[in-house]
Amino acid sequence: MNLLQTTSLFVIAFTLYGIAVGSYPAFRMNRATIALVGAAVLIFIGAISLEQAYKAVDLNTILLLFAMMIINGNLRISGFFKLVTARIITIAKSPRQLLALIIISSGFFSAFFLNDTIVIIFTPLVIEVTLALKRNPIPYLVALVTSANIGSSATIIGNPQNMIIGVSSGISFSKYALYQTAPSLIGLLITWIIITMIYRKEFGSLYFEKIELPKVRPYKPLFIKSIFASSLMIIAFFLGVSIPLAALGGASLLLITRRLKPERVFQEIDWALLVFFAALFIVTKSIDTAGFGKFLSMTLEPLITQSNTSFAVSSSILSNVVSNVPAVLLYRPIIPNLPNPEQAWLILGMATTFAGNLTLIGSVANLIVAETAKKHFVKLSFVEYLKSGLLITILSLAVGVTWFTLIF
Repeated sequence: MNLLQTTSLFVIAFTLYGIAVGSYPAFRMNRATIALVGAAVLIFIGAISLEQAYKAVDLNTILLLFAMMIINGNLRISGFFKLVTARIITIAKSPRQLLALIIISSGFFSAFFLNDTIVIIFTPLVIEVTLALKRNPIPYLVALVTSANIGSSATIIGNPQNMIIGVSSGISFSKYALYQTAPSLIGLLITWIIITMIYRKEFGSLYFEKIELPKVRPYKPLFIKSIFASSLMIIAFFLGVSIPLAALGGASLLLITRRLKPERVFQEIDWALLVFFAALFIVTKSIDTAGFGKFLSMTLEPLITQSNTSFAVSSSILSNVVSNVPAVLLYRPIIPNLPNPEQAWLILGMATTFAGNLTLIGSVANLIVAETAKKHFVKLSFVEYLKSGLLITILSLAVGVTWFTLIF
């Protein structure tokens, strides 16, 4: 190993470590800035050329993520999420029903509108409802985020790593959903069972009066238009239209407006996430251009080809070591060369998503819920989360592995 390779390996490892832990507090750096600086250093030292860096950025994935942010932003501004969520939750007549409704709604909406978006909207509402009913908010918050992660695995647009898989694999939206829906639904059921068992005192035979929430007044013109554009986009997905193109069409339709200033919509876009993705594409590509691609392939390929269980477990562990998006990008150059790449892509999507439920730092959605709860003086600790997260992850992964073993 020469000096360039040694330096490159150090920069790549330092970058992926920073992404995994989420920040370098001494430098006030977050995941986006860590990835961006890492990519810049790799270009400067010659581990990857500027031209190769340009080519490494998957514009289809960036476009899809950007378009979905515009669509989700319009739905959020219109009051769609708050209105629908409030109406679903107010149906509950008991703690068990409330838990079930939170799990079902969180899982369903995460499949189509990104898990991070859903937990941002749901968390304050769940805290408000549970505290008003004098219930313990912790089990409901754990249920919210674990079901959001599990539900997001059902479609290509459910979470960022699935978007990468969808674009890279070429699997159609309908086919991906067909294979992933069953383990996701069973995973949601597992979540309900595990949480009701762990928090038995919370979910007794108690019944409560009808839940009353402040009336949500949606912005009707935008509400209707957002639903129309989202529906057209989802129909286009199932008809086989290019996923990035269908999302761009829906987003563009929403940007044609006389009522809403573009600046208001663009405030809803997570620009840091787009920067993070673009930089991460460069960092992971530099593994190959710096001469480590063959070693990575030799290390990961046996784990993929040995068995479905080996692949699911190893990718789950890797997801918790470097985070799920980098894990998918590390597998991306290897999977197309396998005998059955479609099966591998599907298992990777399931495993890296379900793995996010293992610990409180396993996914961005988990951290969003914990931080939002903290602002409302509700503490969701690492250990408290682990009591449910560990069992939910193990059982849902077992279901996913069994499912894909039976159908392939």
